[in-house]
Amino acid sequence: MTSQLCDMLGIEFPLLAFSHCRDVVAAVSRAGGFGVFGATAHTPETVREELKWIDDHVDGKPYGIDVLVPENMATRGEGSVTADALEARIPEAHRHFAERLLADADVPPPAEPVSRNRAQPFDPETALRTLEAAFEHPIRLIANALGVPPPEMIAMGKQHGVPVAALVGAREHAIRQVEAGVDIIVAQGTEAGGHCGEVSTLVLVPEVIKAIRPIREVPVLAAGGIMTGQQMAACMAMGAAGAWTGSVWLATPESETSPVFREKMIAASSRDAVRVRSRTGKPARQLKSTWTENWEKSPDSPGALPMPLMSLISEKSLRAADRAAEAGNDKARDMVTYFVGQGVGLVDSVRGAGAVVQDFKEEYLEAVERMNSLLAD
Repeated sequence: MTSQLCDMLGIEFPLLAFSHCRDVVAAVSRAGGFGVFGATAHTPETVREELKWIDDHVDGKPYGIDVLVPENMATRGEGSVTADALEARIPEAHRHFAERLLADADVPPPAEPVSRNRAQPFDPETALRTLEAAFEHPIRLIANALGVPPPEMIAMGKQHGVPVAALVGAREHAIRQVEAGVDIIVAQGTEAGGHCGEVSTLVLVPEVIKAIRPIREVPVLAAGGIMTGQQMAACMAMGAAGAWTGSVWLATPESETSPVFREKMIAASSRDAVRVRSRTGKPARQLKSTWTENWEKSPDSPGALPMPLMSLISEKSLRAADRAAEAGNDKARDMVTYFVGQGVGLVDSVRGAGAVVQDFKEEYLEAVERMNSLLAD
């Protein structure tokens, strides 16, 4: 395939795979897709280690990196804030509710003391320093979610000749991104896992394409619920330049997810991917569990805290539940959750990442051939 996007990224098949796992990133790029490493939780030191490993295992194929620099957080305007300083802001009602959920599931409380020097979750300064470290490696894309990338990020991309992508969930957000200077738009529908808006992929993609066309030509990737090559072909029929995928890679043995979560994915329906605030404080789609249900529906729930405070409660609690579930605790298994989109209902097995890329290619070709066969001679 040849297109503006393929030329920008140095690829032949415009299937982008977002993953927090370096193994998935390398496997996808080797197989002919484009892996995007999720570096939100990383520091400059750790991202150097991860990208060095990818460089050694990607066979020279291109890959990118994704960070998260939210425009709006509870700590906006405060400058550098440490995680331990934020811990002091968490109300006792929220602490006690999380502790009770763990106790009811017979999960030992997490023994993860917060470092006094650790930056807050989603810290903008850490993200930018991490990007600077990433440019020591041959990355071909940088991407950001939850708002317009900071000017420094766009400037870095231009300085290094690397396209900057931004995720959007609404037409007006896409217009702001294009006006700010981003090179690629990822139109992510509400079906997507993780942070997402309220508009479906089928509506959002053509709406975004139509809105930005008068401003300048920017490739638009479709995202949200895309688990097959047929869906990818359908989105490209609407005008998308390719597909940005995430949830489909969670059901691979290379991914960061636990065997328990993969088993829950296979058993889940699309309705089990719920959009709630109980993990990060912003609406994010994840697998329904006793954690999400209690925070959202229990009459005793104090409600989710704003970003980034909620993550300080949820992440260590859910890691404790994961450990207990892997040890055989069935109540903890019911609590296990992770970011996943509505496409989870299409997952019926665990397959290697390379095999998933190959399936996408074959399904895409079959869909295009079928559409072509419908045209009259």
